[in-house]
Order: sequence, then structure tokens, then C-alpha cells
Amino acid sequence: MSVDKELETKIRKTSEKISENMHIVANEPSLAFFRIQEHVRKVLPMIVDRRSEVVQLQQDLQGHCYDMEYAIGAIKSIEASEQSFQNIHELLKNAIFLKQQLKYEESRRTKKEPSNSSVYKRLSAHITLELPDLPDLSGVVRETTNRVENMMSHARNSSSSGGTSSNGTGELQRSHTTLH
Repeated sequence: MSVDKELETKIRKTSEKISENMHIVANEPSLAFFRIQEHVRKVLPMIVDRRSEVVQLQQDLQGHCYDMEYAIGAIKSIEASEQSFQNIHELLKNAIFLKQQLKYEESRRTKKEPSNSSVYKRLSAHITLELPDLPDLSGVVRETTNRVENMMSHARNSSSSGGTSSNGTGELQRSHTTLH
């Protein structure tokens, strides 16, 4: 039997290739796992840092959301107190108007009865009215003054058309001390 040299080299090359391929296939999963492990070692610390940052940001965001909800509740409660502020506004206007009327009546009585001390003077000696400086109320005071002037002019017109004299007790006059 003669062995063909050419056939023998072809068989040897083929068997070497098969053996090499078997070796690669057998080691391929371990190489893949090594690459995965290497990748995880490099990336995992960064992922952990990012995750802790995300958790911290989530907690901060939740705190800000609670703050916003609290602020919205406070604003809604302020909106609900609008009626109280309107009542205070009306009471202040009435108080200013009544104060002006009292000053007017006092000036009229002092002109008529200079020697007698009025009840208002005795009462006002015990009551002090100190209003704090409220720069925000300047528009309200002007509006109130205008309303009082309109009411006084209306009262003058109705009293002159009603037949009362110009110095009757029903007449309203503007006080010498107006708030502007």
C-alpha cells in the first residue's frame, strides 16, 4: 500500500485546522466571560456612583415637590382670606369717614360753644389713635377721601333742594385735615 504523500499532507492540515477550531470553540466562552468580567470591573463603580447621584436627586426632587405643595396650600389659604381683607378695608374706610365727621362736628360745636367742653373732647382725651405708616393704603385713603367728598357734595345738594338751611345739622362738610 502506497501512501499518497499529498493526501497525507491534506489530512494533516485538515486535522490541525479541526483541532485548532475545536480549541477556539472550547475556549471561546471563557474568553467571553473574561471580557464581560473586565467590562463589569471598569463600569460598575461609575454605575454605582451614578445610581447614588440619581437617588440623591430623587430625594431632593421629592423635597422640592413637598415644598411646592406647601406653598400652593399657603397661596390658596391667602386667596381664601380675601373676604377678610375686604372687610378690613371697608372698616378702615368707615373709621376714616367717622373720624372726619367727628372732627367736623367738634369744629362746629367749638364755634358755637367755645366755653363748654364737649363729650367728644373728654372721650378723645383718653383715646389715642395712632395709625401705623401703611404706604400700601395711600390709594385706599385717596379713594375713601373721594367717596367722602362725593357723599358730602350729594348731602349738600340734597339738603339745599330739601329746604334745609346751609348751616343745619344734617349738612356734611369736608374736614380741614384730609389724608392725601
